[in-house]
Amino acid sequence: MHTSRRAFIKQAGLGAVGALLSNSLLSACSGSKSIKGDNPLANIGLQLFTLRDLLFSDAKTTLETISKIGYSHIETFGLDLNSNSFWGLELLDLKKIMDDNNLKTYSGHYDMSKYLSKNHSDKESIEKYVEVAATLGQKYIIAPTNPMFDLNALTSDDYKYAAEQLNKAGEVAKKAGIKVGYHNHFWELRQFGNTTRGLDILLAFTEKDLVAFELDIFWLEKAGFSALTYFEKYPGRFELWHVKDMDRNFTKPIVGGDYDDMPLDSIFKEVRYTEVGTGTIDYLNITQEKTKAGLQYAFVEQDDIYVANKFESVKKSYDYVQKFLTK
Repeated sequence: MHTSRRAFIKQAGLGAVGALLSNSLLSACSGSKSIKGDNPLANIGLQLFTLRDLLFSDAKTTLETISKIGYSHIETFGLDLNSNSFWGLELLDLKKIMDDNNLKTYSGHYDMSKYLSKNHSDKESIEKYVEVAATLGQKYIIAPTNPMFDLNALTSDDYKYAAEQLNKAGEVAKKAGIKVGYHNHFWELRQFGNTTRGLDILLAFTEKDLVAFELDIFWLEKAGFSALTYFEKYPGRFELWHVKDMDRNFTKPIVGGDYDDMPLDSIFKEVRYTEVGTGTIDYLNITQEKTKAGLQYAFVEQDDIYVANKFESVKKSYDYVQKFLTK
């Protein structure tokens, strides 16, 4: 990133913070975190990838604003192994900012691309991830995706290998009281010749006490499948959720037929996100089955935000969850 662009992003981020802090609704949200009970949706977190540009420009102010909106916890991403830091913040500095703003972190995304690939011997260190997660107080180490080196060439054997690796990682993490998890996209729902799908292989070949699943409800539905069907088929396996919504003009499923051989950039042209409650996903019904799913923690996430003030976007999603999904 060029210095001029970094400076621009920082100024834009600070301007957005100022605009949101002036909103009286912000104060109304910020005082309610201590009385939400144990409902995972009332205590919803934010996957920080949603605000990645703002984090890299001013992590401290971004985290402070997330807390003021009302979010109870955050899900991390982007660990820099060379500096042992997130977005320029050393671990203890990040923890202090979180403590100062009554934010927790129960889960983080950690790159396991090589660890889950049978074609790589230079695996990422699960032990290192456990050490970082334990420092932050996290309960889950999540693999954000399967190996993306050649998604269109993945076979059922690749998924079986990944499941074996997740079990091994789970054994390592369990010693520290931490659980390994897997986060899906849409390509895990592609069908193999024997009618099985990657996500089902991962669910079938992983041990429930070692491996949790973080269900990205958007991607499951965008693949043409129902979250409720998966809760029924695999009760108790979906301990974490990503909650984001689908633009009403971009509802066509992107799994099956020619889509399974298309490059990702072509497929993503048919993907558009929106704030929770403004799209087509039936969260009112989905959230009624949170107990059957095994839900422990949920996170608002929006991979791309199309309004100028990204804090207003994540506040809109937060407010909808609080008003409609906490019953």
